Amino acid sequence: MFSRRQFFGLGGIGMLTLSAGCQPDAFQRSVFADDISTRSVPDRVRFKSLKDHLLGYPINMNTPSDGFFRWREQLAEEGVDTFAFNNVGNPFKASPIPFNTHDYERDTILAFGNLFEFPADDLWGFLSHSGTDSNMHGMYMGRTILRGRTGLLPKTYFTREAHYSVQILRDLLGLETVMVDTLADGGMNPDDLASKLADNSNSPALVVATVGTTFKGAIDNIDEIQKELAHHESYVHVDAALFGGYLPFTNHSAEVSCQSGDDSVSKRYDSIAVSCHKFFGFPSPAGLFITRQSIYDEFNELFSRIHNPEYIHHVPGTIICSRDAVKPAEFYYFTTPQALTRQRDDARLMLDNAAYFFDQLNTHFPQLGATRANELSNTIYFRSPGETIIKKYSLATMHLDVDDQSEEYAHVVVMPHVSRNVLAKFLSDLEGLHE
Repeated sequence: MFSRRQFFGLGGIGMLTLSAGCQPDAFQRSVFADDISTRSVPDRVRFKSLKDHLLGYPINMNTPSDGFFRWREQLAEEGVDTFAFNNVGNPFKASPIPFNTHDYERDTILAFGNLFEFPADDLWGFLSHSGTDSNMHGMYMGRTILRGRTGLLPKTYFTREAHYSVQILRDLLGLETVMVDTLADGGMNPDDLASKLADNSNSPALVVATVGTTFKGAIDNIDEIQKELAHHESYVHVDAALFGGYLPFTNHSAEVSCQSGDDSVSKRYDSIAVSCHKFFGFPSPAGLFITRQSIYDEFNELFSRIHNPEYIHHVPGTIICSRDAVKPAEFYYFTTPQALTRQRDDARLMLDNAAYFFDQLNTHFPQLGATRANELSNTIYFRSPGETIIKKYSLATMHLDVDDQSEEYAHVVVMPHVSRNVLAKFLSDLEGLHE
């Protein structure tokens, strides 16, 4: 017998099946099993054939190593991802729910905090659901701390080159935006920041700096930003969604270090966001959020006034309550020596291929005006090559103002799966269009 809820929940095909006298098991088989069997194989073939052609977005389409999948199997043997685990709360505190992976999450933060040169005794963070989730926590933490220090709601400073999540989050947090101009390469203009800070001297500043802007791959100069903030109550959150994944494995690791080599700058930033599914190729969206323990403590004292933490025995420190426990356990694999070696190799090869591609575009297709913002960038943008190329390679496009005219541009993001062979095919397709 069907319950009333089951009956009204069927609808459509289900109601027709029920009226024909089918039992629930038969209904499940007839509606779902046959449909899946006829669709799954073609879809898989299509996905595999297309993944090497994804050039327009910062996603590593390489399959993780066999070691990663063996690690998944080990986790499954322990029950992870076979029944309900929950990472609710602070991974650095004991949880009342024993079915969690806080130990893996904590060790992951400690490992990556070390890569970003956070002091081992002044480090806190967690694995978030995405880069946007990490940005949300950074901006919310900054808003909470600055309002707690001054009694005033901060204004948020970023550029038009920042990721669109920042625009969404400033609206969600009810913050007034001060848009900062950019330099020619797309990075934040420190002089304009100084001017805007002077115009808003009575309000604290929540600055969202980007290390690797979404379309141009530009880098906001964090040290110059901090110099301009020297006499202004401020909080700096760094969105390093893509670049933060690979720069620690290059000679340019200082760009994402929380420590400054400049004696005139006491700190570089307060928190950082890095995506797990971009450079690392983690198979589902996730993000790292890392800050100092001292900053977290200041935030958490204010955060504790907003809600009653008695239910989980401590102030969670995260906006999200129930949190995914599978992703932190799985992403822990990327802290192993084998994974770190692969990441170092991927970072080197990726930047080598980006330099090669940039040179080939300018040599053979100068009319496209290819631009690479800096030698740290794996992103090359150029005049739109036409709809055929855009569609085949899933290229992102944007209109940019060039010589006082708006013109459509596309970009290629040279991720680890974008080999010289893939780039050669792309260049060959371009050649075909320009013969």
